[in-house]
Amino acid sequence: MPIRQLSEETVNRIAAGEVIERPSSVVKELVENALDAGADHIEIVTVDGGLALIRVSDDGTGMSREELSLAVERHATSKLRDDNLLDILTLGFRGEALPSIGSVSRLVIKSRSLECTGASEIVVDCGRKSDPKPCSLNKGTCIEVHDLFSATPARLKFMKSERAENGAINDVVRRLAMAHPQVSFSLTTGEKTGLSLVKAHDRPDGILSRLGKIMGAEFMSDALEVRAEREEIRLSGYAGLPTLNRANTLKQFLFVNGRPVRDKLLSGSVRAAYGDFMPRGRHPMLALFLDVPTSEVDVNVHPSKAEVRFRNAGLVRGLIVGALKQVLAEAGHHSSARGGISALDAFRPEFQAGRHADSDNPYERSSAYGPSAMGSHANYDVGFSETTQAALAMVDLPSGHVDDVPDDVALEFASRPLGAARAQLHENYILSQTGDSIIIVDQHAAHERIVYERMKKALVEGGIPSQGLLIPEVIDLDSDDSALLLGQRDEFEKLGLVIEAFGHGSVMVRETPALLGEVDVKGMVHDLIDEIREQGEAFSLKERLEHVCSTMACHGSVRSGRRLNGTEMNALLREMEAVPYSGQCNHGRPTYVELRLSDIERLFGRR
Repeated sequence: MPIRQLSEETVNRIAAGEVIERPSSVVKELVENALDAGADHIEIVTVDGGLALIRVSDDGTGMSREELSLAVERHATSKLRDDNLLDILTLGFRGEALPSIGSVSRLVIKSRSLECTGASEIVVDCGRKSDPKPCSLNKGTCIEVHDLFSATPARLKFMKSERAENGAINDVVRRLAMAHPQVSFSLTTGEKTGLSLVKAHDRPDGILSRLGKIMGAEFMSDALEVRAEREEIRLSGYAGLPTLNRANTLKQFLFVNGRPVRDKLLSGSVRAAYGDFMPRGRHPMLALFLDVPTSEVDVNVHPSKAEVRFRNAGLVRGLIVGALKQVLAEAGHHSSARGGISALDAFRPEFQAGRHADSDNPYERSSAYGPSAMGSHANYDVGFSETTQAALAMVDLPSGHVDDVPDDVALEFASRPLGAARAQLHENYILSQTGDSIIIVDQHAAHERIVYERMKKALVEGGIPSQGLLIPEVIDLDSDDSALLLGQRDEFEKLGLVIEAFGHGSVMVRETPALLGEVDVKGMVHDLIDEIREQGEAFSLKERLEHVCSTMACHGSVRSGRRLNGTEMNALLREMEAVPYSGQCNHGRPTYVELRLSDIERLFGRR
């Protein structure tokens, strides 16, 4: 087949295939154009998942009659200064969006610039452009996209359900709204207004207010402010406590120069920063905004502009990891407020069975009692449910009371953040009292974090001291596990664990970390093998050592079922207050929940 020049119509449709994957891609391009036009209010309306209609209206600068004709031509843009692709200050700059959309749909553009006395309208019907004509419009621009992909019906077969397409549109608008809190947004899908955001105020917490509208009130209560700068690269935003997490990354929002991105470097940096604190398969909630000089970032590496490339990727990664670890360390022992709320919810009569069944966060789910269990008292507003009252009347918890701490010392401890220990329940939970709350501590999880932080500190200071076993322990393994373990023995020695080969497929443990005290050596070795297999070779030496420390700490911490006296309980609480990240264990689970006295009094009808 001889080489020939493709027709302009075919070229436009190929470009459309690169830029417009689905209706949400159209919404993204049109809303970005509105933002670049300086709009204060943007309204989006879609019908049939955006396939029948997409309408985006804004109050921006608008276009003149002459500009309208040029706007629907390929590679025509007002957003690129001196054709310099290294100095991009706008969201859209390629000049492909409008002609690409017009090649696969019926595109109607109405616009009025500030200098014009009247508005103009232009129509592009599957690539066929009409001449501009007068129309009625107060100011700004209104763009309607009818019958998307009508010129390429085969593409319609790959569209998802209306609900899925609406969800994708909603996600696009939310991300852009988070990056531009100074703009108000309205999104209507079908007959439902899915999003209505007023312009955020100019105070420093304005961005948090906008984030709370999108990410939820629980994020606002558990969000930590992030601010850092290094070599003209600025990082800002909010990150949730590790105990506030999700099963996927849908609540992770990353922005570069006001542009929502899904970048592997940025998401990997977040993963590295939270690595010590997050359960496997869980992801933190956060919104981070990176401001980078245009000469240090290339946003032109992908047609949809969803990916970026940094000139100094190591600097960006170090800034994010360092900033996140710092704010998590400054948060100290704090844990998510959601744990205490969920615990109190379990006692409320109005808390119906299955109310949080859809939640993907295990810390949000609570026990509940159905209407049948509450009988005729299902309508009262305060106090315990009838079922809960009956259960509490019969309960007999084995406990250890604090009787070896002087009253004056207990009074002093009560003013501390984690209060004074009052009792031990079920030989695992420490009950503590502060001036305005009750705190329940998981002693194993809390001590696990304390031991882990001690091991990390010792590792940084030159190595973890070891203790020799009176009788070395021989552990039988298969040949693969033995080879895997012995291949890491130099790293284990830095952690105070000395392992040698012992015959075919067996290993001998001669020394263990002194910080762990008495430890189940066999169980720890098997856990270490599983940890190494899961990590593979993707981790750096430092990250591997920290993961191994975490596994060892679990075996060296105070176990569930151990009875503690008052002095030991209070000592554990004081250590939690002094150790960073003690609000969650090494696996990301909360180490304590706090029940506010005011909420407890409401349960008893005292408020």
